[in-house]
Amino acid sequence: MKFSVTVTLKKDVLDPQGKVVHNTLTNLGIDNLKSIRQGKFFEIEVHEIDQKKAEDKVKEMCEKLLVNLIIEDFQINKLQ
Repeated sequence: MKFSVTVTLKKDVLDPQGKVVHNTLTNLGIDNLKSIRQGKFFEIEVHEIDQKKAEDKVKEMCEKLLVNLIIEDFQINKLQ
């Protein structure tokens, strides 16, 4: 079973990398850009038939290693 995990900074956490990207795009002539925030994306495939068990395993991976729960949020989506 395959999942995608999108990790983003929490709304009230400053995003200096996103700010640099925003400024660079503005300098390249893209003047209608309102905001941009940077994040991480993972594709995870697990050997599990039961969808609930598979989602729980991916959530555990996120909480233990992939996501800094203090400053980041994450969303899990099933791909297949």
